[in-house]
Amino acid sequence: MEILPLGPVMLIDTPGLDDEGVLGEERIKKARSVLNKTDLALIVADGNEAAKDFSFEHQILALTKKKNIPSIVVLNKQDLWAENEAAIQAYGDLCVSSKTGYHIHELKELITTKLPTDDQTGKIVGDLLSPLDFVVLVVPIDSAAPKGRLILPQQQVIRDVLESGATAIVCRDTEFADTLKKLGQSPKLVITDSQAFASVSKDTPKNIPLTSFSILFSRYKGDLQTQIDGVKMLDKLKDGDTILMAEGCTHHRQCDDIGTVKLPRWISEYTGKKLNFATSSGGGFPENLSPYRLIVHCGGCTLSKREMAFRIAEAKDQNVPIVNYGTMIAQLKGVLKRSIAPFADELS
Repeated sequence: MEILPLGPVMLIDTPGLDDEGVLGEERIKKARSVLNKTDLALIVADGNEAAKDFSFEHQILALTKKKNIPSIVVLNKQDLWAENEAAIQAYGDLCVSSKTGYHIHELKELITTKLPTDDQTGKIVGDLLSPLDFVVLVVPIDSAAPKGRLILPQQQVIRDVLESGATAIVCRDTEFADTLKKLGQSPKLVITDSQAFASVSKDTPKNIPLTSFSILFSRYKGDLQTQIDGVKMLDKLKDGDTILMAEGCTHHRQCDDIGTVKLPRWISEYTGKKLNFATSSGGGFPENLSPYRLIVHCGGCTLSKREMAFRIAEAKDQNVPIVNYGTMIAQLKGVLKRSIAPFADELS
């Protein structure tokens, strides 16, 4: 749904965290895993029950606090104990009634105060730009491109450029060289789809900074330095090593899919090794990462910052190098140093 001024939000209703039995344990495990991608926890309790015993809810609050997740304790069924609202209010943040709609508007307002604004979460590219700058975005339109629309990272970068007061000029890779010639002056930055890195780098004069959508998202949603370090594992791979190709969304795979076909082929050609490749997609990121020598992750455009940070942290905790698609492709195409140069001041 949409909660203004936040915009689109995803509401996840978990199974009961106090479930019982073997199946209940599985439900609890699944529900707790949701916290890894949760920006705000709404802990909903029956107000009458909370007044009797709030010990379980305190356990959940302790868990959200441990994971640094802001939370709101919502005391529901106010219509059944309206006369005791003042006393019950002490057990939570807000008394509501899902039956009558009591304080539901106030709950939405409270949610907006608990989540960080764009100014607090940083920019994708806007912090590199000044008003009236212009940026060239290179967007290949090929068999892998969705019909009738741009993919999410491209849309979000355009919006971020516009919010900075700059101008976004969008072209295909096949028209990129001619577009640069017609501009009359150098753009502040060129941003390309990673798969066009080689040709776009060749056509971009050395004095013009160049990066990719995927690297921008690595910086915005993850840990760019960790992923730059992760790409170094390429030169340490041995025959028989397994690489996990991880994606944040599920999609119909085409014959030359980037995650399951192109990147494995390029990595094998680059290393000259006989490697094994495993895949994960959507919410299926493995808990045990020990079978893998390297994780190559997509840009994570459909994942929240928290979930992407969790996946990177899990990889670091289990000593498995992780790198995202764009950073990997930049290395494979020989343009990594150039593609991260715009962020030199941020990197160690």
